[in-house]
Amino acid sequence: MNTDPSAGPALIEPLIEPLPDQPWLHLALLLYALSAVPGLWALATGREPDRGPRWGLLLATLAVALHTVSLGLRWATLGHGPFTTMHEILSSNLWSLALVYGVSAWALPPLRRLWLAVLPVLAVLAGWMLMADARPGHLPPTYETVLLYLHTLVGKLFLGLLLTALAWSTVPLLRLGATGRRLALALPDDRRCDLLAHRYAAFAFVFEGAMLIVGAVWAQDAWGRYWGWDPLETWAFLTWLALAATLHARVTFRPSPVRFALCLIGVFVIAFLTFFGVPFVSTSPHQGAI
Repeated sequence: MNTDPSAGPALIEPLIEPLPDQPWLHLALLLYALSAVPGLWALATGREPDRGPRWGLLLATLAVALHTVSLGLRWATLGHGPFTTMHEILSSNLWSLALVYGVSAWALPPLRRLWLAVLPVLAVLAGWMLMADARPGHLPPTYETVLLYLHTLVGKLFLGLLLTALAWSTVPLLRLGATGRRLALALPDDRRCDLLAHRYAAFAFVFEGAMLIVGAVWAQDAWGRYWGWDPLETWAFLTWLALAATLHARVTFRPSPVRFALCLIGVFVIAFLTFFGVPFVSTSPHQGAI
């Protein structure tokens, strides 16, 4: 769950010198953008169907490395992790989504061809982050606990695994159109992609459950109650229920890969709004961080 930019910690006045993370961050963003070029070129020309995605993943890996340097420099300069302002939350989530997907793509080469399918999500986060205030924020006392780091870790793993599941599930949808079929060349058949999507979604479900449990323990330590039904807690629970229902429906009713893909898209939209939308309307004292 995210910091409410309107009700959250007040920003510190601008530093005399700019934070050292910004040049590295901007270079990382440039490489993220360039990582789309090899795949688009291969898609446009129909040549080198495997080499283009491989080069795209390599550029994305370099982008993640530079992004890691950026986050590390900011952390060292401010003395706390990137979870006190919307700029930091968006930056760290962009990094974690690219990292989880990139590790999966290096382990499972067919995922490299789907990098173009997940880039729009990363582009939304990147564009939003560039519009957010990059000044540092104040670390509230409730953040000074190891539970915060564990809560953040499992939350980022949940969203990264869910994005990877979404990528696998989109293959049957891509094959419904001519351009999508070209992007889906050399990918496993629909049933295999559906199975991989289910497995990644199941792992995401486990990590989201862990996020809720750790968050409840943190809430007890911070505010003296395990659960308060504030907007962020409620929407996180709704996301968990939506994912649970989707996984249960797949096992029980055996929907087609296309229908399962549509369900996962719906779950990801709910999760995305929970992470990045609810904080804009929440006025609760919940100052979660993902």
